[in-house]
Amino acid sequence: MPSNRSALVDYANAPLRIADTEIPTPGADDIIVRNYAVAVNTNDPAQQAGFHVKQWPIVPGHDLAGEVHAVGSNVTRFKPGDRVIGHSWQFFTNDIADGAFSHYSRIPAANAAVLPDHFTYTQGVVLPLAIDTAAAGFYQKDYMGLDFPSLDSKPNSKGEVVVVYGGSSSVGAAAIQLAANAGYRVIATASAANLDLCREAGASEAFDYRSPSIADDIAAAVGNDSFKGLYNAIGIPESFDIVTPIMEKLGGGFLANTKPPGKLPEFINAKFVLGINDASFPVWKDFVTEALAQGKLKCLPKSKVVGKGLESLEKAFETRNGAVTAEKIVVEL
Repeated sequence: MPSNRSALVDYANAPLRIADTEIPTPGADDIIVRNYAVAVNTNDPAQQAGFHVKQWPIVPGHDLAGEVHAVGSNVTRFKPGDRVIGHSWQFFTNDIADGAFSHYSRIPAANAAVLPDHFTYTQGVVLPLAIDTAAAGFYQKDYMGLDFPSLDSKPNSKGEVVVVYGGSSSVGAAAIQLAANAGYRVIATASAANLDLCREAGASEAFDYRSPSIADDIAAAVGNDSFKGLYNAIGIPESFDIVTPIMEKLGGGFLANTKPPGKLPEFINAKFVLGINDASFPVWKDFVTEALAQGKLKCLPKSKVVGKGLESLEKAFETRNGAVTAEKIVVEL
């Protein structure tokens, strides 16, 4: 008889407590996943400190990869034994059954996809939250209004450009891939050491964000194509020192994924992105599995496995809060 264990936080800034918990029961539209890898995101240690917590205790965690243990009565895309990646919704529900940092977690079936056999769990787990966060900025009503990615899209076929600032981050790499696989030309920024990662993800051009000519370079690269918007995958206030001049050179427009540090110029229409909603559901249903199988979607950035077992999560939090670039911090379970 299987049993569950989880990493719980009992109060703000409490250390993770590893304890036995109940195996979740699926709702009609849910799946229960036996997790074999989880990834750490910025808001996981932030939640440990109390960010967006409605009640204690919590089981943090978003990204998971594992094997389907049980399915809800309405679920037809998955069956027990399927290898999957998915995004847990604890950040939204505050229910410990929905946190990723457990051996067994409940997630919406619509927020998951089968992981092809040639990918390991530690590779696939870098994608879920990144896909959802990019999708929220691209597809939600009154956001960027991009077309969904397609398996038969032709690269750079639309004559329209998306700029991704921070293209070597997990969200940035996902944004590049979703936009490029919908036929948009993608221009990305990153540090000089990570420009090749942006190109691997599908960026047509990639520029060093530290360059003093970055705004002019991006404006020249956009050329006469139509500018659809800029996705800021970094989001810290300092990023606007670079993003604002870029937007000005491009004549203004839509900016996604960052909460502005104050009043912005009128030529920027900025909207904050939260990557937990149904905007990504068509991507998971119609694109992710086959795109991975065909090589159209890549597990980027590469995972950095820092330990095995729930007990390694505290170390993973510390690593994530340090100097991490072009990597996703992962723990095997």
